[in-house]
Order: sequence, then structure tokens, then C-alpha cells
Amino acid sequence: MDVRDGEATIPAGEVNLPADLLVPATPVGVVLFAHGSGSSRHSPRNVAVARRLADSGLGTVLVDLLTAAEDEVDAVTAELRFDIGLLADRLAGVVDWLGTERPLGEAPVGLFGASTGAAAALVAAAQRADLVRAVVSRGGRPDLAGVALGQVRAATLLLVGGLDEQVIALNEQALSRLTAPAELRVIPGATHLFSEPGTLEHVADAATGWFHDHLHPHPTTV
Repeated sequence: MDVRDGEATIPAGEVNLPADLLVPATPVGVVLFAHGSGSSRHSPRNVAVARRLADSGLGTVLVDLLTAAEDEVDAVTAELRFDIGLLADRLAGVVDWLGTERPLGEAPVGLFGASTGAAAALVAAAQRADLVRAVVSRGGRPDLAGVALGQVRAATLLLVGGLDEQVIALNEQALSRLTAPAELRVIPGATHLFSEPGTLEHVADAATGWFHDHLHPHPTTV
């Protein structure tokens, strides 16, 4: 499939955030990525998943949720990466930008979150419940979304490595608090980072299927 690479600077509140876009010729949806603790939009795992999504016709947006200055502070303190409220607000700002600037047309929006980024994605989905239709979490900490879990209306897929036992338990807790359609899938033989052969491909395939199943226009009632 013909996919164009692009870059953007996205206003979110009082900051401007750099982003990399993959834009298919006719996007059937757009997936916004929220990276995990200490990572960035250049995360090789998220880039690999984004490429798989784009090859299937889904536009993708990989964005740094912290500014360069904030990232320097976070590299020392590791505090901002766990500021779920801040990260979620910025994600919501990017969702708004997608709706107003329409760099990928009117394609419906999904969120893909890894590690702490999964919690931010779920809080943002709750904040923009009329805009976000699907969420996928990879090795995520959805439990950190707190009370927002009960406000999420987007269909949510939780993907966890079979060897990541503590995170499996935390995802099970989060699943029990989600009221939207949701599913937990455990990927056998995978650890937290899905670095084992074939496991990241499993994530990419599962995410692709989930977004194609759930990112579609709501039927019009006559």
C-alpha cells in the first residue's frame, strides 16, 4: 500500500509537540500512539506496529508527549512519565488537533498506548469519548487510569506478555473496571517488552484487527 511519511508540530495546551505521521492514500482510520515510560516517538517497537497499521490502511501519529526540556528533567527525576493527567491532557489535545486540522481527513480515531502511555490513552479516551472509538494497550498499566476506566466508551483491547505476571494481574484488575466492550489477550512466551521472536508481530496483528473492527463510522439512524 502507498504510505506517505510526514512530520507535524502539534499544539497541545501551552506546548508544541513533535510528531511523525504515516499517511495511507485513503486512511480508513487514524491511530494515535502514547509511548511508555522513558520512551519516545522513535521507539522501535511502536514504529514497527505503526508501520504494520499503515500498511493495512490506517494512518498513524507517533507524538512525543513531553517537550525536549521536560524530557531532560524526566530523564533525571522519572516523574513526568508517571504524570498520567498531564500526558492524557496532551493526548486529548492531539485528538482535538486531528479533528480540527484533519491531516488524515475525517478518519475515526483510535489510541495505542504502551506501559504508562496506556493509562494516559484510556484517560484521554474518557475525556474525548465522542471522538475516540478504540484503544489498544501493549504491556500497559491501564490500572493507573483510575476512575477514568469506568468512563471509557471506546472498545479496549489489553495485550500482555504471558511471562509478565505482575502486569497480567494489573490488567485483570483494570478489565474488571472497564464498562465498555473490552478484552484481555495474553501473548504466550512474551515478556514486558515483547522482545522475543514473533511476539511483537503478534501485537501488531492483534492491534490491526482490533482497530479495523472498531474504527468505523457509526450507522446513521433515519
